[in-house]
Amino acid sequence: MQIGVVFPQTEIGAAVEGVRAYGLRVEELGFAHVLVYDHVLGADPEVHKPWNGPYNVHTTFHEPFVLFGYYAAITSLELVTGIIILPQRQTALVAKQAAEVDLLTNGKFRLGVGLGWNAVEYEALGKEFTNRGVRMEEQIALLRRLWTEPAVTHDGAFERVTAAGIAPLPVQRPIPTWLGAQSKRAYERVGRLADGWFPQVPPGPKLDEARAIVDQAARDAGRDPSTLGMEGRVSWTDAGLEKVVEQVGRWRDAGATHVSINTMNAGLGSVDGHLEALATTARALELLSSV
Repeated sequence: MQIGVVFPQTEIGAAVEGVRAYGLRVEELGFAHVLVYDHVLGADPEVHKPWNGPYNVHTTFHEPFVLFGYYAAITSLELVTGIIILPQRQTALVAKQAAEVDLLTNGKFRLGVGLGWNAVEYEALGKEFTNRGVRMEEQIALLRRLWTEPAVTHDGAFERVTAAGIAPLPVQRPIPTWLGAQSKRAYERVGRLADGWFPQVPPGPKLDEARAIVDQAARDAGRDPSTLGMEGRVSWTDAGLEKVVEQVGRWRDAGATHVSINTMNAGLGSVDGHLEALATTARALELLSSV
């Protein structure tokens, strides 16, 4: 099982020194990948009342593709979007940006995509919110063609490309496309379309139910469920290191291919605080693997 980290988007701040220190130290500690959340815009909660979203106009978010161009130059980490809100972005542009990251990392890139929840953000980016699920399915099919064919003609319900393509093509053809999922419909979409997925529930009965839906949808689509990756997420909390190690073990037992350690919302403060927690975690997990 590959162990990585969740980039602390909302707490790392704007200073390039912190971003650089984080990436370099994460690699030094032996983590395999860095996973990054995506939001282009935040809503002003004073205007959009009542506002119940977890993020708003004051919440910091570094742009994943640009950030990955920087990290590709200074680290050899696998870079993962977890997730890009695909239906609010132009498909051909995402294909081009993803291909460039894949080239710069020599194929150490996974594109995680999902639907998002913020209609304010969709409006500002000129995309329809209500049909985002069906549009994303067409986008995924088109992305894979753009990553593998030198020239593409596609005339779909929402997307049109006429004898055009991206160059250079990526190293991975196609780039692995993973999905965030937290509903029956999303689980079915994972089984039919995805190379892997990010469950939003911990190991236990709910994960077992979700995985059963994913596996059945894969079989119905003529796919082998065992080929799908699964990445869990473990959060650092007041419960401390023992809980983190225990949860990593639960994901391993559940058959996860990847897991990420999330240090956001734990009151760790500065970048140094996040890195200290990750250093402690890395040491413990090394001991665990040697037993």
